[in-house]
Amino acid sequence: MKFDLHTHHFRCGHADGSIRDYIEAGINAGLDVIGISDHTPYFGSPSEQAFPKIAMAKSELVHYVEEVLSLQKEYEGKIDVLLGIESDYFPEHAELYRQTLSAYPFDYIIGSVHSVKGVSIFNKGRWKGLDRREKAAAKAEYYRLISESARTGMFQILGHIDAMKGNYPQFSEISTPAEIDECLRVIGECGVAIEINTSGCTKLCGGWYPSDDILARALHYGVEVTFGSDAHLPSRVADQREAVVARLKEIGFTHWVYYKRRGKITVPLQ
Repeated sequence: MKFDLHTHHFRCGHADGSIRDYIEAGINAGLDVIGISDHTPYFGSPSEQAFPKIAMAKSELVHYVEEVLSLQKEYEGKIDVLLGIESDYFPEHAELYRQTLSAYPFDYIIGSVHSVKGVSIFNKGRWKGLDRREKAAAKAEYYRLISESARTGMFQILGHIDAMKGNYPQFSEISTPAEIDECLRVIGECGVAIEINTSGCTKLCGGWYPSDDILARALHYGVEVTFGSDAHLPSRVADQREAVVARLKEIGFTHWVYYKRRGKITVPLQ
């Protein structure tokens, strides 16, 4: 059973292609399951579309859901199309997001921390002028937020859990082992999966999220894993999937999971 649970499309404002393009790309890649998981609107603002280049307009959410469900029926028997969504985790708006998203029949919700103290994790400038202690504090806060998101029960999957290294490869060298271990322990206890996300190859860090070291520690804490290309172009659907399978086997994983109607489906690594 081959799947990719993390794909975007034009509605978010920073991806190319239609939902149908990603489904067709999944078929061409030999997938059995394709998850559509565009970014949620930004519900924390009264604006209809607070960030046009980051997230879809509020009024587009219902159209997004309707389109995925329609294509799900159209492609039945060819590929299993899942209705997912990637939701930012903002503690101050968590209940608003929970209530809004609960109105729709999502197969799964990916929870992602994209900002720390109001600054994007991908902002290269956020690290300028910080000393070692301040960098460690920023990294610790990032993992604290991820732990907090796991505890909410809102998400089946946590997205790209070391993506803060994306445009700052030195992030991995900032020593915070206790914070990462605590985060993985919480994720394991909460029964939330983490994704192996191959979009790191499009950033300065290269490779994928999370690092092999974090994956090995995730295995120790009983954390389930899943796969998502985080494709913003149809050509990236299922990108590096086979390499990820091989690496997970080397680390010691024997299976991974995906979600349908919020239920976990376990699949042997193959």
